[in-house]
Amino acid sequence: MIAIIDYDAGNIKSVEKALLLLGQDVKITGDGNEILKADKVVLPGVGAFGDAMRNIKDRGLERVIREVAEKGTPFLGICLGLQLLFECSAEAPGVKGLGILKGEILKIPEQKGLKIPHMGWNSLHLENSGRLFQGIKEGSYVYFVHSYYLKAADEKIVKASTEYGTHIHASVEQGNVFACQFHPEKSSDVGLAILRNFVEL
Repeated sequence: MIAIIDYDAGNIKSVEKALLLLGQDVKITGDGNEILKADKVVLPGVGAFGDAMRNIKDRGLERVIREVAEKGTPFLGICLGLQLLFECSAEAPGVKGLGILKGEILKIPEQKGLKIPHMGWNSLHLENSGRLFQGIKEGSYVYFVHSYYLKAADEKIVKASTEYGTHIHASVEQGNVFACQFHPEKSSDVGLAILRNFVEL
């Protein structure tokens, strides 16, 4: 069973729909015991970093997420779910992230002709042999919606990057923890193939 963590963040239903399309047994839940029993866990989300961390803490899910990561269960953060795995975000100064991965979340720098939030399709540069990207072609396009981006402390965990006014770490992998800044569930056949790679781990 794949648990999708419900912490009152948007975008949960589209992730569920994509995983069901792949024939998976999926449960949207905020129950810590159910999350810990799952074969795989997904942390989706759109919204604000500070609000999301507060919701996670208020529901007692911070400990649960750490435990999932520590015990080796395959874990996938999507969009805001990627950002929450890191230590801090410029969106919410003083608010600590989960800190499971090392790095910071920065605001996409404003430039003439560059719309923020970044909403749309961007190509990926694949690097460091990411397991989520097996069979995915270099330069494949995926769908982004974000105003903040990841700068990972260790570039070796970066498996895909893109350019949008700056160099963006678009996907990371460390042990059993995977994360994508883009939305695989909204990225057509390429996104489904990425999710299939996750469910087949």
